[in-house]
Amino acid sequence: MLKEEVKKELFNLQDVKYRDFQSKLLPTVNPDTVIGVRTPALRAYAKTLIKREDIDEYLSVLPHEYFDENQLHGFIICEMKEYNRAIDYTDKFLPYIDNWATCDQLSPKIFKKYKNELLERINKWIESNKTYTVRFAIGMLMEHFLDKDFDISYPETVAKVQSDEYYVNMMIAWYFATALAKQYDSVIPFIEEKRLDEWTHNKTISKSVESNRIPEDRKKYLKSLKIK
Repeated sequence: MLKEEVKKELFNLQDVKYRDFQSKLLPTVNPDTVIGVRTPALRAYAKTLIKREDIDEYLSVLPHEYFDENQLHGFIICEMKEYNRAIDYTDKFLPYIDNWATCDQLSPKIFKKYKNELLERINKWIESNKTYTVRFAIGMLMEHFLDKDFDISYPETVAKVQSDEYYVNMMIAWYFATALAKQYDSVIPFIEEKRLDEWTHNKTISKSVESNRIPEDRKKYLKSLKIK
């Protein structure tokens, strides 16, 4: 079966030192499930696998046993050139994502050509009770809808997300810090009016102050808005 073939190849690509390093960055992942394959190798392997006629067989077997299999699964989806296929496999995969790395590296290239259709799915995902589905939805709004396709309703949607999950709130902070860099005048009221919970509000300011894309005068003002 392709699944066993893939697993064997992942262990052939294993870097033990990288595995030990990577495991420390993934607190929600069992270290025993980390093989330790570097991202460039996984991406290259995904480019090979997407050409296989039996790749659907591999993608249909969920959940995976190893973290690296999840990474590979995501990278294969990223290589899909048909929107409907990519969105269908994304929908099926999202409930099984259990860590920030797989979530954040799942970014199908084809999505940027189908913004209206993608937005419909984002509005569905952001209502999920799954931590990484919500994080993914916010990440897609950050990646695709903070430039020429920006609308004030998008930060409004993100600001309404209420969660006790660290990885959701961290993504909200990341979203607003990026939005302050790209759409400052539209987004600064969310900070001035304290529209976010205290932790996320302060984390947004901290990430903004660390950004090279925000001028010093704005950083100084943002620091004055920190909740003490």
